[in-house]
Amino acid sequence: MEEAEGYKRLLELMEPTFTVEQIAAKVGKTPAYITTRLKLTDLCDDAAAAFYQEHIGVGHALLLAKLPAAQQESALKACFKEVHTASEDKPTRILLPVRNLQSWIASHILLLLKDAPFNKRDAQLVPTACSCAECPKRTGHNKLLFGDDLGREGDQCTDPTCYQAKVSAHVAKAITAKPALVQISTTYGAQQEGSPVLPRNKYTAIRDDRPKDKEEAKRPEFKECKFTTEAIITEGEDVGTIHKVCANPACQVHHPKQSTNRDDAKWKAEQEKQRKEQAIANTVGLRVLSAIGSAVPVRLMKRDLLSVIERLLFLMDENRLEMLARQHGIRQKRDDGGVKKTFSAYVRRADEGTLSRLVVEASILLAASRGNPPVILKEAAATYKVDTDGITAKVRQEFAAKEKAKKAAQPAAKNATKAA
Repeated sequence: MEEAEGYKRLLELMEPTFTVEQIAAKVGKTPAYITTRLKLTDLCDDAAAAFYQEHIGVGHALLLAKLPAAQQESALKACFKEVHTASEDKPTRILLPVRNLQSWIASHILLLLKDAPFNKRDAQLVPTACSCAECPKRTGHNKLLFGDDLGREGDQCTDPTCYQAKVSAHVAKAITAKPALVQISTTYGAQQEGSPVLPRNKYTAIRDDRPKDKEEAKRPEFKECKFTTEAIITEGEDVGTIHKVCANPACQVHHPKQSTNRDDAKWKAEQEKQRKEQAIANTVGLRVLSAIGSAVPVRLMKRDLLSVIERLLFLMDENRLEMLARQHGIRQKRDDGGVKKTFSAYVRRADEGTLSRLVVEASILLAASRGNPPVILKEAAATYKVDTDGITAKVRQEFAAKEKAKKAAQPAAKNATKAA
């Protein structure tokens, strides 16, 4: 902090004048080093006090200083973990490694500007904010400070509040310009009464990418109909983006369940076939995931593995957490407090080998929730040399045997009923 204050006073001198580059040359450091140190003078009061009292390290302080003051307080809390013990009334606060804070900032604060739905050069979108191109709070505005991050992720916004305000303004502007624009939600569940937003089960999104094969081309989401129209997402993920949808329940292409002329027996058979294929795919996926987990070597220390897996579990939704728990023999009803508590206790007792396996499995499940699950699983299987074809064949044999046994049991049950 004293070093940072010294550099700041040099920059503020009227005579002689200094630049960051000149200071760097005089003290034998790089301009990036000087710029990073200077940011320490922008720490909020709580973060500066924690740094002076050595509650956080210089790595934590440098990461916090890169953020706007409004975001530093929440990020400061993410530097610590509270541990409850039976012998103490109050929880013990433990400082987490710098990489934990870096991961938290990346997932909770930084937003990729290339994914923004609004015009990043529009200075009038939110009158109180400038355009993103001129904004000093984007990482690309200060390449000396965010050089490494720019290489990996590209230009990012460090102010989620401003970003969300621009997304809301963009949505309002789009609806005003096109009143007929359909508003949709990407979340499942019923909407509030009177809401103009269509829930996920009331429309079919038309995909822009091309089908991979003829079988996939037959699926409704790859077809357009006379009712296809533009829609804007106003709730859920990807708010502000425009998509093509069919929201007409009378459409025979995208809502075949409403057809009055369909062959019910054929439709039920097709549904049963799809259900079976999905069940096989799910079982294959879990078997492949288990095989990958078994191939994971033990390398990291237990404390490192525990820290990583706790962060991953925090990011996972409850359904995938239950899938991961079942992989390790943990089953618990949701009304008993949920699987999260039980699984967390299991993780803390696990050895290094089990934790290594959990890290890989949780990473795959988390990536699959945000990408293409079959591709992600296939790539992971190739890394750990898992025979996916062999697993698939075995699962299909098991399902065929179960179906055969089920059919064989039906006549016996009918005969028993007749005899009774």
